[in-house]
This record gives sequence, structure tokens and C-alpha cells, in this order.
Amino acid sequence: MIIGIDIDNVISNFNEELLKAYIEHDKELRNTGIINKNAPYIRNGMFDWTDEEEKTFYKENIERIAINLKAIEGASKYIKKLQEDGHIIYIISGRDNGEYSDPYKMTIDWLKKYDIVYDKLFLVDDYNSHSKTEICLEHNVDVMIDDSKRMCKDIKDNGIRALLMDTPYNRDTNEFERVNSWEEIYNKLSNKKINVILDTDTYNECDDQFALSYLIRSKELFNIEAITVAPYSHNTRNVSVPEGQELSYKEILKICKWLDFDTSNKVFKGSMDYIQNGYNENNDAVNKIIEIALKNDKTYILGIGAITNIALAIKKEPKIIDRMEIIWLGGNEIDYKDNLEYNFRQDIEAVKTVFDSKVKITILPCKNVVADLRIDINELKSNLDNKSELCNYLINRFYNDGYHGIQESRVIWDISVIAYMINKNWFETKEISCLNIKEDGSYELTDNRHTITFVTKLDRDKIYEDLFKKLGE
Repeated sequence: MIIGIDIDNVISNFNEELLKAYIEHDKELRNTGIINKNAPYIRNGMFDWTDEEEKTFYKENIERIAINLKAIEGASKYIKKLQEDGHIIYIISGRDNGEYSDPYKMTIDWLKKYDIVYDKLFLVDDYNSHSKTEICLEHNVDVMIDDSKRMCKDIKDNGIRALLMDTPYNRDTNEFERVNSWEEIYNKLSNKKINVILDTDTYNECDDQFALSYLIRSKELFNIEAITVAPYSHNTRNVSVPEGQELSYKEILKICKWLDFDTSNKVFKGSMDYIQNGYNENNDAVNKIIEIALKNDKTYILGIGAITNIALAIKKEPKIIDRMEIIWLGGNEIDYKDNLEYNFRQDIEAVKTVFDSKVKITILPCKNVVADLRIDINELKSNLDNKSELCNYLINRFYNDGYHGIQESRVIWDISVIAYMINKNWFETKEISCLNIKEDGSYELTDNRHTITFVTKLDRDKIYEDLFKKLGE
């Protein structure tokens, strides 16, 4: 495959450095700061500069900014891996547009500095929307990776696959195949499955059964390394953690049997109590999480229960922190009054352990975010009734999970984590400084800690459309 790759905002952090330069100059100019965070672009309405002031600063400083750009995380590593896999790499950038004194030398030097491998370099005029398409057509490029909607549209209209690298300025369209990282690009282009572990308190309600089924029905995307049993308990229902472990373990085996998923060396019981109760023992789930994380370059831990197993794995083997990413359903929206949500409050010490570890984590909050996944029994039946024995079981479990009595409407919370891994375009996120967790379990904002990601919105209809399609097969 011949792969075309743009540079700015695809390999380099162009927008990030441009914004820094504009903020610094604004302090010298009038020091009014950003007046419109929702401006269509940094150069268009974000600051209160006149057109002449903006154009003059850009013209006089763009070469300095471009020389000092940094490479986006993973770019060098995964472009190299694509080339090693036998793909041909063409760098196709719009830098031959009159803005740089010697664009070729500047670009070659920058690519060498950040160890970006390539087979050919093409520089074109960025202001000509067809310029990259011409190179792609002339040199038989199979796929082009760019951040420009304008360029991607012309490329796509000419029959060439276009991947749109996500930026804040191109999120107003779902027209293109969007990518968020170089790891994702590599997985897409190499058809490599994503390594995942599902950590689930499966028998707790009904949503874990939906999530497990959804994950297995999406196994063309995922290498399901393990299914680990997260702890849960209910004092009012006389269910202890060990009893919950056994119920969940059996439930996993039952779901997997319906879906013909081989559970040999795949399902592992986990913690028999919570860290906040002083639990710190080895168990099969924790050991397996550590083993898998150390084995792979990258493993995603999909947490849809108390985060105890994951926290214990981090405590026992900190080396896994840089080799995994956690996607966790837990807590509530940042500004919500409390975090008295089941997954969070069961083991607040485990949440603190994970937050403090600096592991990469994306959190899907329950109240005011994932709560949008509410659905009623009639919609569920109209899409899944009598599709299979499994579907009928899920419907019945939804209607009466054995704990809450008859419910004709509820939120199937846990499918959100699986959907996020399937298509991040169905979600909106924001990166923030890692929150502190106060004594009462509520969040405290910070501005000087490591970055974590919070989901802020989801597309309910697209998630359920995909779920019904896969479960109804």
C-alpha cells in the first residue's frame, strides 16, 4: 500500500505551537487574551486583532514556528512500523505555498530531527485544494492522511481513501473516516486488532451482559485477551464480594457459550474485597492484567465495574502504567454534586490509586453523560426480540435484573465503554488536569497535575444502532 501523509497537525503539533505563539504575541499587543474559544480557527476570530495585525504576525513568524514544531506522539514509531510492514510512505505537505524561504530544506531537516522515515517527499501549494489529490493520482497513493476537510473532500471525491486526523477545527463533520492517534492509524492500516481486557461485575445488573455481548460481537476489531471479574457486593441484598465473584464468573461463561466464544484461559476471578477495606492480595485477575500488559506494546483495560482489580495491578507492578490505557465507566460529570455512583463509591481508594498513578485514562461519567443511553423495553424488543436465545435473555434481564424489580425503562450504562472503543466519533471529550478526590468522594479541580480525559457527550442513537445491528446478527 502507498500511504500519503500530511505534516502539519498530522505528524507535527502545528495548532498547539501556533496557539502558543499567538497567546504570547497577544500579551505584547493588547493583552486581552482569547475572546472566542469557539472560533473556527486560531487565525479567524479567536483574538481581537485586526486582519492586518493577524496577517502581519503570521507572515513574519510562521517559519520560526514551523521550524520549532514537535512531532505528535507515536508518529515516528508507527510510520516506521508501517514502512517495516512493507508499505510505501509518501510525505505530501502543503508547505510550497510562498510562506517559507526554503520549504524543502526546512522540511527535510525537521523530518530528520524527529526520525520520520519516508520514501518520497512532495511539497505542494496548500491553497490549491486539488494539489495533494494530483500527487495521489499521479503516484497511485492508496490512502491519504490529512487534517484538512477541504483536502480530504477533494481526495475522497477522486476515489482515494482519506483519513481525517482529528483537530478541534474539523469536528463539525462526520463525512470522513476520522482518526485520533498514530496508534489508531496503524491499527486501521495494518488491520491489527486492538488488545483489550474487559473488567466486569457481570451479574450485578443487566448492563454488563449487554456490554460483554457487544464486545464479543465486535471481535473483528478486538483481540480479547481476558475477561476479568470485578468485585461487587450488596449488603441489603445479602450478596458478599465472594458470592458476587462466583455469580459473575458463571454469567460470563453462560454469555460466552451463547456467542461461541472460547473461554479457555480467558476468564479470571478477581478481588474478594476492596482496597478501601484494606484488601491487597494477589488474585488471578490482577495477575493476568499484569501478565498481558507486560506482554503487549499496548493494552486497553475496559472497566465497567469497581476499579479494584486494575488499581491492584498498578500497585503490584507499576511497569504496566506505560503499557496500558484505561477506559472506565465511573463517577459522575465533573460539575455534578457528588460521585455517589456505584462503580466509584464501592472503592474510592482504588479510584485514587489509579488517578495518582498517572496512567492514561478516559472516564465516562454516569450522571448527565452516559445517562443519555436510557432506553425502554418496547424499543429493545422491537430491535432484538426473538433474534436469538441470547437476545431474549438480555431482554428479560433488562425487564427484571433480579435486584430492582420490574423496570420498563433503564440506562444500559456499560455499553458506553465498548462503543467508545468501537468509534470515538460518537463521543465528545475534553482533557483536563487530573482531579483530586476529596474526603466525601467529590471532585476538586486542579491545574497542575497530569492530563486525564473525560467524555462530555455521546451520540445515543448511533450507539444503539450499532448495538442492535451486532446483537441481532
